[in-house]
Amino acid sequence: MKDEMRVFSGSAHRELAEAICADLRIPLSASTTKRFRNDNLYVQLCETVRERDVFIVQPFYPAHVSDHILELAFMMDAARSASARRVTAVIPYYSYSRSDKKDEPHISIAGRLLADLLTAAGAQHVVTMTMHSPQVHGFFSVPTDHLSSMKVLVEYFQSQNLTRACVVTPDLGNIKRATRFARLLQLPVVAISKKRISDTKVVVDGVIGEVAGSHAIIVDDEIAVGSSMIEAVKALRPFGVTQATLVCTHGLFCDEALERLFALPEVDAIVTTDTVPIPQRQAMPKLHVLSIAPVFADAIRRIHAGESMQIHFEY
Repeated sequence: MKDEMRVFSGSAHRELAEAICADLRIPLSASTTKRFRNDNLYVQLCETVRERDVFIVQPFYPAHVSDHILELAFMMDAARSASARRVTAVIPYYSYSRSDKKDEPHISIAGRLLADLLTAAGAQHVVTMTMHSPQVHGFFSVPTDHLSSMKVLVEYFQSQNLTRACVVTPDLGNIKRATRFARLLQLPVVAISKKRISDTKVVVDGVIGEVAGSHAIIVDDEIAVGSSMIEAVKALRPFGVTQATLVCTHGLFCDEALERLFALPEVDAIVTTDTVPIPQRQAMPKLHVLSIAPVFADAIRRIHAGESMQIHFEY
């Protein structure tokens, strides 16, 4: 059974692919990616994939996201043309899930367009995690498994002292996820109403719900520049919050986000997962990175064996 499976990695996050393969107890299949003098990419799968079940791991982050997307497309096309039985794109972080609607004139709904491009390139199945806009799941015309990091995050917090804690979402669009997270931890939930002015600036309109206790566990799908988290912490100060733990699935931490977040006296820790690589220079004692490799490994195992994925949708 395992010999019928091939797991490849693009260049975005090889460490995660290796961890997934370690959990599956199979070697990571070899591939080559290089760039010609004219800036064109060259991709080659270095193992046979004929009649094999092929999984290609590639988050759309960090730098040169467009190159990572193109590399994944080339790898899928190579697998398809080499007679792979099935090609599955494993995209731990689908960055274009933010582009889910036409909220300004004359713009592309990039989340949908990219889904079409990946399918055209050879994706017969897609596995991703915690998309910013869950409805992007419906943009794909091939079977798509939208996994959650909630089990990993909940297990982490179940081992922590949650006395006088409440769960806070800095985005009303994330209220369903935050409510589910709070219920699993048996904590109250609070929502913050905000308006996004730009990619780096948000304005808080108000706090919805009763802030119970002095410890806020602020949960969002991702932290990029950190503006939503910073404004959320500031908005909670008048309610007696003196301790804030920031939680996200995708820790992008663009620019100097970590430095700005840890500069807030209330922030005692940031908890994230390894859907995207965390550079060593960003390693800090208060930054806790949880592995989601077992979640993806189990999903790959179940997909390959044709087993139910229900356990992954309970969260």
